[in-house]
Amino acid sequence: MIQSPSNTTEKTQTVLDVARALHRQQPDWVTFFREVLGLEGLVRQAFLAPKELARFEQSPAGEEIQQMLKQLRESCTSGMKALDPTQMITVRLPRSLHNALREEAQERCTSLNKLCISKLLQAIDEQLVPNEGAVEIDGPFELIEDGEGL
Repeated sequence: MIQSPSNTTEKTQTVLDVARALHRQQPDWVTFFREVLGLEGLVRQAFLAPKELARFEQSPAGEEIQQMLKQLRESCTSGMKALDPTQMITVRLPRSLHNALREEAQERCTSLNKLCISKLLQAIDEQLVPNEGAVEIDGPFELIEDGEGL
């Protein structure tokens, strides 16, 4: 856990120092994500307020951490499953968006799955996310791990 520095500059530097140290150890990308950017990671421990978190994510330090994550993803091996089981989600999107994503993946010589994960890992300006108020779930989620239940 990060000792709570008093100002944003100190917090940013502390997070960046710890992220750099972890990156030098060359963990798998999932471990790096979990420890640095995950729900209980360094960034969320340091920047509790949503606006403060958003500012950090879009700062040069946040961008540097995204680059570290990208490097680890590029050197990723298939051993990730044993460390953190994968889960599947279904996303409904217009056919035109699906086609555009598929084309972009092909242009980038990557899979649609890897492209979508890359896009999901990026910080997004909260002003670009439609606010629908409180959302209730109509029914239970079905959790599908490692492709079981398909």
